[in-house]
This record gives sequence, C-alpha cells and structure tokens, in this order.
Amino acid sequence: MPYYIGDVIKDEKRLVARTPEKFRETGVDVRLEVRAEEIDKDKKTVRLSDGTIAPYDILVLGTGTTAVVPKVPGVELEGVFILKTLPDAIRIKAYLREKRCRKAIIVGAGFIGLEMCEALRTLEIDTQVIDLVSRPAMRWDPEFSNTILEELTRQKVTFLPNTGMTSIVEGKDHRLRLKTNNGEMEADMILIAIGVRPNAKLAVDAGLQIGKSGAIQVDFSQRTSGEGIYAVGDCCEVYHRVSRKWVHIPLGDIANKQGRVAGLNIGGGSMIFPGVVGAQSFKIFNLGAAAAGIDETEAKNSGYHPVSTVIWGNAIARSMPGEKRLGIKLVADRATGMLLGAQAVGTTGAVERINTLSCALWNGMGLDEIAYLDFAYSPPFSPAWDPIHIAAQELIRKL
Repeated sequence: MPYYIGDVIKDEKRLVARTPEKFRETGVDVRLEVRAEEIDKDKKTVRLSDGTIAPYDILVLGTGTTAVVPKVPGVELEGVFILKTLPDAIRIKAYLREKRCRKAIIVGAGFIGLEMCEALRTLEIDTQVIDLVSRPAMRWDPEFSNTILEELTRQKVTFLPNTGMTSIVEGKDHRLRLKTNNGEMEADMILIAIGVRPNAKLAVDAGLQIGKSGAIQVDFSQRTSGEGIYAVGDCCEVYHRVSRKWVHIPLGDIANKQGRVAGLNIGGGSMIFPGVVGAQSFKIFNLGAAAAGIDETEAKNSGYHPVSTVIWGNAIARSMPGEKRLGIKLVADRATGMLLGAQAVGTTGAVERINTLSCALWNGMGLDEIAYLDFAYSPPFSPAWDPIHIAAQELIRKL
C-alpha cells in the first residue's frame, strides 16, 4: 500500500485480489460492512451486526489484526491516519492530494513507517519519523540499523529517536501539531505506525484457547480448541521451526498458506502447515533489508547458545561496475554449529541472500554445510566466494 500512496502503483484496483462479484460467481456469499458480534459454540451460530444469526457447520476465523493506537488526546483529528487496509491507503492518498500536504510526521520506525518514508519523499513531502527506540528498524543489528539511518538522512528524512507522542492539537503553520516528550513539531499529516496486535476478541469471548503471544491458538491443521472452528492468518499463531515455539508473525504470505491448509482440511483432505522461519523483507529507498530466523536474544530464550558475526562484502564481483556493498549477519548455536538466524542489508542482493539462508534454516543446516554451498557463479550476479560463504566461514572460526 505504501507503493500505491507513493504513486508507483497508479490504480488501487491492482491491489484487489478478488472482488465480491468474483466471489459470488463461485458461490461465495460476501457481506461487506457486516461485523461478526458473537459466536455461540453450543448452537453453532454467529450473530452478525445486522441482526442476522448465521448457522455454521464449520467456522473459520480470519479476523486479522488491529492497529495499535496510543490513547493520547487528538488521535481522532482529521489528518491523523493509520495504514492497515486498502481503504486506509485510499483515504491517505486522497488527503495528501486534496490538502496539498507539504509536511508529514510518521510515528514508528518499523516496516510500514520506513516504507512510507519513501512514498512521501517520492511525493516531495517533507518527512520526519519519531520512535521511542534509539534507532530505526530496531530488530536489525545496530550496524544495519545505522546503515538504514544513513539512507534516511541521504534522502532528507529526519529521524528523532527516544521520542514519544503525548498529544495532537491543531497547528499554526501546518494543520496539526504533535506534542512529544522531546518538544513539539507540526505537519499536515500524521501517520501512526507503531505496530499491530492480533484481533482475537471474538475468539476470547467464545472461550477459545489463546496462545502466549495473544493470538488464537491453533494446531498444525489450523484447528482451534473449539469443535469445527479453524483460524487462519494474522489473528492466529504459527509454529516457528527455529525457536520451536508458537509465535505471532502477521505477514500476508503466511496468512495465504494457512488459508489453503485450512481449506483443504475442511474440504476433506489432510494437510498440515509445517511452520515458518520468519523470513521477511522491506525496501527503504535504495536499500533492501531482509531477515530470517531468530536473533541472539530469541536464541537464548529458546535454549540455544548463540554466537554471531557481521561481515561486509560484495553482492557482485568486485571487478564489476556499480554499487555492490552488502552486509550479512549470521547467528548460530555454539554447541551444534546450526544456523539460527540471518540478516542482510544492501543496495542489491540482500533479499536473495536471505531467501537462500531461509532455505538453510528451514532444513536445519549447519555452518559447515553453508560455508561451501554450491551457488551459480557469474560476475554480474555474485563473487566466486559469495558473502554467504564468507560469513559462514567467519562464524565457524568463532565457535
């Protein structure tokens, strides 16, 4: 959706996977602007906001997440937005155009906040980012976070660390004034992007089991604790193959896979969703950033003995022209040499390397195997010794 707001994607229809009309052509009754209010597990019915009582044999919960919005005065003012759904994106794009916005403030330096920096700067809107933490993309290694911060600075985006909002009021030079613990600033638009939480209220009220993450507890077939009730997507947990814990990772590709698994089982088949390794990526101007697996803290909490290394190498052969600097971080278990996590940042090649390392994590590979993996070598695509090889060999020496 940031790419639609930034006008890279011109038509919002390209973001719609399937219209209600197409669903109805296949016999699926879609009811828009109707909310499920209550589940009666004994009667096997769902009460809807329009007063309808809908009976079910099988019920699937796909209630997604809700955006975290701090309870501070002024968040309801015109010009204050969250970005979670396509209608949110359409409203933001229309507002930016109609109000001729010159300045924007983003609250939160996570994925959505950073992607929106690029969208707003593409529209030549002066952009500031604030966050309670000390650096952007806090999940990434400090070296990589600093690289991301340098890219923000190059693109004339101001980042204010250790800064939290206290209220929003009407502005003087701009439409809104944001008051923080570090002073005041004005903007024509404020985007709150500080995260999401699983929308599990319907499940909680129905007495379904909720996991430690706060998301709906499911098994490998997407069944909940309620008879005939499944859950899929951002509202439910997923098994992490590296930490060996059930976690909440709200990503669209995971939701799609869980939906397919549930659908096949409901249709009479037999299928499990084997879990994830937490692969994820985002783009921030000229940088790609990606990660998979777990970091040192998560590794310790999962009973491992983590050791890590960060290397800077070349994404393509050194003799080739063009920007090629690529950073890779690997985390492994000191006791077994098994790879536990990986991160990458660079102008080219970061996501491709993490996709490769995601496969290694999926299959429980050790550093000794990764250090000599057979890659397709050609100077325009990689050096003879890939940064993955170099990072794995460097980490082996630390075991």
